[in-house]
Amino acid sequence: MGAVTYPSEKVAKFVSLNFVPVKIETSNTAMMQRFSVSWTPTLLVLDAEGREHYRGVGFFAPEDLIPTLMTAKGRWALDTDQFAEARALFEEVISCHPDMETAAEALFFLGVAKYKMSHDPKILREAYDELTAKFPTSSWTKQADHYRLISK
Repeated sequence: MGAVTYPSEKVAKFVSLNFVPVKIETSNTAMMQRFSVSWTPTLLVLDAEGREHYRGVGFFAPEDLIPTLMTAKGRWALDTDQFAEARALFEEVISCHPDMETAAEALFFLGVAKYKMSHDPKILREAYDELTAKFPTSSWTKQADHYRLISK
């Protein structure tokens, strides 16, 4: 990713505005073990205390990395009870990158964020129905499968 993705001007700008990037060499076995990294590249989004909020494994092309990082930032916001910010980030991923697998993940977590804001379980069912319609073979649709049991 160092040769293609990170040098992209859009990626570099997005990362610098939203994250504190740290690259750890595979020779740093203590850090590799600390964060349970067994394959590279591994993308981790951590908070200031080192708690993990997102993990992605494998190569990300420049056009894939930004929506992935937006989703990761949304996951951090969700984990820290900033539901409105999480919702806005997930909605942006879905609207700007509607055909990407990342949009399926964002749709799943958008349902979670909306649920956490309202405590209405029907929102989770609506997220499942939308996932089924737009991303029938996605792992995120499978993960939401039990929401089909919620009454409409």
